[in-house]
Amino acid sequence: MAPWRVYLEAIGVAMAVTWAATPAVRALALRLGWLDAPSSSVKTHKVATPSLGGMAIYLGYAAALLLTRYWTRFPTGTLHALRALLLGGTLVFFCGIVDDLRKPHGLGFKEKFAAQAAAAILLIHFGVRIRFIRPDYISQALTLLWVVGITNAYNIIDIMDGLAASQAAIAALAFLLISLPSEELYVNIAASALAGAALGFLPWNLSKKRKIFMGDSGSLLLGFLLSGLAMGTKYTVVNNLGVYCPLLILLVPMYDTLFVMVLRLRKGQSPFLGSKDHFALRLERLGYPRSTIILMAAAASIFLGFCAFLVTQFTWKWALGVYVVVLAEILLLSKALAEIVMHD
Repeated sequence: MAPWRVYLEAIGVAMAVTWAATPAVRALALRLGWLDAPSSSVKTHKVATPSLGGMAIYLGYAAALLLTRYWTRFPTGTLHALRALLLGGTLVFFCGIVDDLRKPHGLGFKEKFAAQAAAAILLIHFGVRIRFIRPDYISQALTLLWVVGITNAYNIIDIMDGLAASQAAIAALAFLLISLPSEELYVNIAASALAGAALGFLPWNLSKKRKIFMGDSGSLLLGFLLSGLAMGTKYTVVNNLGVYCPLLILLVPMYDTLFVMVLRLRKGQSPFLGSKDHFALRLERLGYPRSTIILMAAAASIFLGFCAFLVTQFTWKWALGVYVVVLAEILLLSKALAEIVMHD
């Protein structure tokens, strides 16, 4: 089977399974009372809403990987890496499930970090890790920090309907398109499945009458899988600066995480506690409707994905110029957003 057909079918299977499973998960959540209630001032929704949409995302993703396994002959090493993502993703997913079911308090950040670190160690054990840094023990330590950081970045950005799912879908497609020429099959197949699962969940997350949240089980899973995808593609065929292009692809959730943490620390608050300092909520404070904010964030992510592609194609001087321009824009944006007065 032609590789592009495999990727399209993985997207289609994941999207279809997630789309079909989400209303069933929603009905189960309603029946068992698995609801996310607006129990604190940090919450932005007004009524108790079914959560655990991550269960449907997981089912769609896993189904696409398993079915692809039976209609495709993988080269050596591909199955090994896919098993790493599926096993680690399963661990992170169940950590999220426990956290969602223990709302409003949930798991502490130490317990969640421990589960995410264990999943990162699984990736390292299977050979999925940062490879451009030596010696190996530094590479492994940075891999652990990278996985835990990106996993939590998607959890942090999940504060508005459609935001985390749309960001994950765009990032997965960016990794797929950048990886295609090199035919890194584990990245391409996993990215296709992840994009399809996120897209299949999106209509239900945005629905007004049959809304469901992905919960920590979904946001942590998306972040973990994307952190693994980022470490599997060759970015340096043209210039060595291409190795940093995952930072551009994942910049929107990374930016929100760092922005919120800096603002919390400036106010003398713990960076691990919730607040309304997110860039999306600040834009809402300016009067932008949520649908517009989601589209703005999606447009920014698409643009950054295009910048990441350019970085892998340009000479190092032009690639450096792209990074400098993006950094300058980030600093200007941060200054403007920090000046918006928020009321808790």
